[in-house]
Amino acid sequence: MVRKPSSKVYSVAAAALVIVIYVVFCSVFDRQLLQSSSLYQGTLQQPWESRRIKQAPQQPQETTSATITCDRSHTNYDLCSINGSCNLDLKTGTLTLMDPTSAPLVEKIRPYPKKADNWIMPRIKELTLTSGPLGLPRSCDITHDLPAIVFSAGGYTGSIYHDLMDGFIPLFITANSVYLDRDFIPVVVNAKEWWMPKYIDILGTFSKHKPILLLDKESVATTHCFTSAIVGLITHWPMTIDPTQIPNSKSLVDFHNLLEKAFTTNISTPKTHKPRLMLVSRYGNIGRVILNEEEIKEMLEDVGFEVIIFRPSKTTNLKEAYKLIKSSHGMVGVHGAALTHLLFLRPGSVFVQVVPLGLGWASKPCYESPAKTMKLEYLEYKVNVEESSLIEKYSRDDLVLKDPIAYRGMGWNASKMKVYLKEQDVRLDVNRFRKHMNEAYKKAKIFMDING
Repeated sequence: MVRKPSSKVYSVAAAALVIVIYVVFCSVFDRQLLQSSSLYQGTLQQPWESRRIKQAPQQPQETTSATITCDRSHTNYDLCSINGSCNLDLKTGTLTLMDPTSAPLVEKIRPYPKKADNWIMPRIKELTLTSGPLGLPRSCDITHDLPAIVFSAGGYTGSIYHDLMDGFIPLFITANSVYLDRDFIPVVVNAKEWWMPKYIDILGTFSKHKPILLLDKESVATTHCFTSAIVGLITHWPMTIDPTQIPNSKSLVDFHNLLEKAFTTNISTPKTHKPRLMLVSRYGNIGRVILNEEEIKEMLEDVGFEVIIFRPSKTTNLKEAYKLIKSSHGMVGVHGAALTHLLFLRPGSVFVQVVPLGLGWASKPCYESPAKTMKLEYLEYKVNVEESSLIEKYSRDDLVLKDPIAYRGMGWNASKMKVYLKEQDVRLDVNRFRKHMNEAYKKAKIFMDING
């Protein structure tokens, strides 16, 4: 809803644990991630990335004969390639290489880039890839003269952070790595009923063809045939596209341009004589809520901003949200999934991240780095002890307040994460915050004067 008021080396297992913790923090527990504390054990000494277990990074290679190959060397995703005409049975979730002379082979894959997450991966539909006499395919009901990319829209889908980080950003990377400048058929697994209508505009920028849905309980035994297929998605850092790992050197800025293509309308937005600031609002019992939000809004208006309260939800119309955010000159909000909307801002806009107590280390990878990659004017406001609601629950001498890093320690688990993510709200010091927002106003005013 939108409303507008007046370098150490770790074992593979340890690396996998680091990945899960890192990504969970960026997803800010707005979903039910606390259901398995076993996911969050481990230390946080090195950045999350797509690590290979043994060999150097490489993309699926085309061969002269029809084959099925699977790259399982990454710690956070598997990627399988069917290099030849193949058949997809929607009812069984089986992709079969249509070459009876090929070597017998059976591969299993869950096409979701959270390989290290032992809680969510069992909830992703497992697909079977076969070749040789093991699985002579049925005839094709529908033939496509194009390759397919098969991926899951399940998992943590439901917040824009995960929808982009686990879905469309990896799809962008994969399409630009494997099917460079080629059209393809998207095959979507685990999609909820609301998913396709919400993201049809983005899907249309990847392919001019209607996506095929592979539902959890498919009752019709329809078969589709493709010239080849990629099953799974390539991913880099959270909210990041590494141009050095893509043949055409695409970056997060190019992904922003894709969103621009998806959501741009010919309807003009009313001009403003003041810099327009999006105040991202958290509400309910989700943690990290600005308790004095109305007071902060009044202060921001006094500074000189036209303030728009932005409360995104699962039903938020993305085209309308994009139009509104694109028309703004800045965004401010507490660390959380909704800050993913920074991808809608125009390069040069101002982005202010309010970082709650105990979450300082997470601010850079989740939103600071993407913001700077997007060429936004990044500012950060770190909440102090007096501004955190945790001061009402813990003694000042408690490590929770006195030394969050020491409290986190080596025993970092779900219960400790819950303290800073779910139990903590913030009551911002208006005068202290004003000083930061005065600087943000100056930058936003310059941007508005130049870019309108």
